[in-house]
Amino acid sequence: MERVTISLEPDLLAAYDALVARRGYTNRSEAMRDLLRGVLRDQRLEDRADSPCVGCLVYIYDHTRRDLARRLVTAHHDRHDLGIATTHVHIDHDHCMESVMLRGPAHEVRAFADAVLAQPGVWSGHLHLVPVDARAGDHAHGTDDAAAGTEAEAPAGHLHPRPLP
Repeated sequence: MERVTISLEPDLLAAYDALVARRGYTNRSEAMRDLLRGVLRDQRLEDRADSPCVGCLVYIYDHTRRDLARRLVTAHHDRHDLGIATTHVHIDHDHCMESVMLRGPAHEVRAFADAVLAQPGVWSGHLHLVPVDARAGDHAHGTDDAAAGTEAEAPAGHLHPRPLP
């Protein structure tokens, strides 16, 4: 590792130290490395919009809003190729929270998230993206017959997305 020095205004340093303490870091360096990784990860996705990524879209919506639930389901079905899984939670009598796991080109995942979050009645939404190195799998998973020990063939189009730092 290489050592670098930076100059910070006293107020900025105090706020940074408070963040380091609040998040439980044992030193400033590890916190700074995590911040830099996040900025570089986000920039990688900005620079190459077609980069493969995985992500999580979380939002809250008012299911009593006219046709909102139907519009959300339609949006999900229209882009079923991006969705991996969805978790739906009832917060109270009128509000629901959904967490949607997504995978695909960054610009397509962002466009889907933007379309969902722009719906009237959807609020408190956030999309978190992680760039991945998507490589085709050329091996089998599991077994056809566990007792016999024969391996199943890998499904067509099967990918192994590996998160990039």
